[in-house]
Amino acid sequence: MSHLAGIHGFRAAQLWQPGGWQAAATFGVDAGGRLLAAVAAPVESLGTWVLPGMPNLHSHAFQRAMAGLAERRGSAHARLPERRDSKAAPSGRAAAQSDDNFWSWRETMYAFAAAIGPDELQAIAAQLYVEMLKAGYTQVCEFHYLHHQPDGTPYSQPEAMSLALIAAAREAGIALTLLPVLYISGGFDGRALSPRQRRFGHDVDGYLRLLQSLRRLESDDLRVGIALHSLRAVPEAAMREVLAGDAAKNCPIHIHVAEQIGEVQDCLATRGARPVEWLFAHADVDHSWCLVHATHLTAGETTLLARSGAVAGLCPTTEANLGDGLFPLADYLDAGGALGIGSDSHISISPVEELRWLEYGQRLQTRHRNIAARAQDASVGETLWRAALHGGAQASGMPVGEVRAGARADLIVLDETSPLLAARDARSLLDSFLFAGNTPLVRDVLCGGRWVVRDFHHHDEARIAARYRQTVQRLAGSA
Repeated sequence: MSHLAGIHGFRAAQLWQPGGWQAAATFGVDAGGRLLAAVAAPVESLGTWVLPGMPNLHSHAFQRAMAGLAERRGSAHARLPERRDSKAAPSGRAAAQSDDNFWSWRETMYAFAAAIGPDELQAIAAQLYVEMLKAGYTQVCEFHYLHHQPDGTPYSQPEAMSLALIAAAREAGIALTLLPVLYISGGFDGRALSPRQRRFGHDVDGYLRLLQSLRRLESDDLRVGIALHSLRAVPEAAMREVLAGDAAKNCPIHIHVAEQIGEVQDCLATRGARPVEWLFAHADVDHSWCLVHATHLTAGETTLLARSGAVAGLCPTTEANLGDGLFPLADYLDAGGALGIGSDSHISISPVEELRWLEYGQRLQTRHRNIAARAQDASVGETLWRAALHGGAQASGMPVGEVRAGARADLIVLDETSPLLAARDARSLLDSFLFAGNTPLVRDVLCGGRWVVRDFHHHDEARIAARYRQTVQRLAGSA
């Protein structure tokens, strides 16, 4: 895998732009993998349907290897969040319906995470990133909190786990926004981290040193931002210290917020406000922020988030898998809010399925159709694809998600020979791509000026998959 030699010209019969499809479009790619608006060199035809690759704004790479392992009914005494009110433990039929939730899933995740070191993480992440590229993701924001050894002891090279993710991204050929996570406390009440959380933890000084070390490695395919795990894991004083320093300037800032009802109730009980309400009162939330999930919002919080310019980071397949709830999409779009999509726990690795279920969840809730299309005759597919490209690019802090001069040359080419696209024109193409069938339609992928997928195959997928299988087999044997 190498950059295209010199300046290379391309032609697309139809090229997706923010305003819609552009017919007979030509453009160039320079030797550094950036797009040029015009090119005098001979041009190569890419095919009929060419789109910018999709940014994936939320990933926990190690969870790819546990996808499907938490789908058996759990104990009747599944761990609930740290609420102490009289409603925290339902009984009778209600208890039977709430045995398994985010908090019981989290226990499975902790046990799995304990077996993963740098070598395992690189093997898992490289496989995941290959799957992302083949699905049409060309950039990923990695929300990374497996920092230390399982007992909390730092590795001899403190950034070893971060370096494993960087190496995996470069093996696969995907652009990476690495978001090292600050994780200090085990709950809103400031309790110490539990034994299984200790490998996540830093104090503020240690966290800032990690950022400083990783930022020396930034390049065209690597950006390093900030992740605050959640309000329950980052005390107010620590949040203020990190955000006030140079480390938080001109970089993406991501946070999990308002994902579960239990989190909202705990925040109300300890801080006297709902999570999003509290965050806006205590931080300058603007376009550099990405609020991941933000599932449980009041009407006022929905408007506040939309008007701030921040991105709502939505992960519909994971949110459905965990039983989190549904984001207030229609009201948020009506208020002009920015959004992007992420595959999060990777029970699905497909921008098509994330966007499909973002819309379908709304349809099931409202019992109406075409919810994302807010204007007469608007296309649901075009609305969602356009929004996710824009919001994902904003959350990544990288020049991605558009075909414009100076942006990364991250493009996907659809298979125009597929029966699913037969007789489709520019008016119906994206709706058919997102809502018709389950056959993969991403034929070729150019990422940073490199062909990483041709004719549905990643250039190194056999080796990466073989190592992944061996790694997962070892992990299963040690469980």
